[in-house]
Amino acid sequence: MSILFRASALSSIMTDGKGKDELSVGAKTYVSKLAKEFVYGYDEKVTSKYMDKGIQMEDESIDLYNAVHLSSHAKNAERKNNLWITGEADIVADDKIIDIKSSWSLTTFPVLADQGEDKGYEWQLRAYMWLWDKPRADIAYCLVTTPDDLIGWENKALHQVDHINRELRVTIVPYVRDPALEEKIRVKVEAARVYYDHVIQEISKQHTY
Repeated sequence: MSILFRASALSSIMTDGKGKDELSVGAKTYVSKLAKEFVYGYDEKVTSKYMDKGIQMEDESIDLYNAVHLSSHAKNAERKNNLWITGEADIVADDKIIDIKSSWSLTTFPVLADQGEDKGYEWQLRAYMWLWDKPRADIAYCLVTTPDDLIGWENKALHQVDHINRELRVTIVPYVRDPALEEKIRVKVEAARVYYDHVIQEISKQHTY
């Protein structure tokens, strides 16, 4: 079965290569990493305090979003695949996907939509729109208090935010579905699969005596 690329990591292969090469140097590096993990049977999990907050505070951020938007969305637990990609969206509403991002602190929280634009997140949401056949998707940056054990030596005043008006603690970055960009995803995944198979063959060739 051909490899499926995760929506959350899709941006790693979406940069354009030079000349006629579909894959950039960075994309090839990422695909080589995936091939190595497959051959050697491991999965490198990247962790950080920012990711830890996102995981620990996801429910609180969803509650904040619902309070601000007078909604009652629940965390989605369904993973979907098509022939090229796989993903698990945070919230699947009737007319759109909502991806919850718990900002690290007041310093990193984007107060304006254009400050929250991020190509990596955009490709992730485009994958979700494709998988769930939705016309729109929003990144919802939510500012909730950081657990004490994650703050470390940083200024706690930048992390304790419950006193701030909740409407000031949610910023929405909207995206509209684009079939042309979905076709670009398909093309990149096809190219990445060819390179992935090539790397696996090369590993086998160079380590067989």
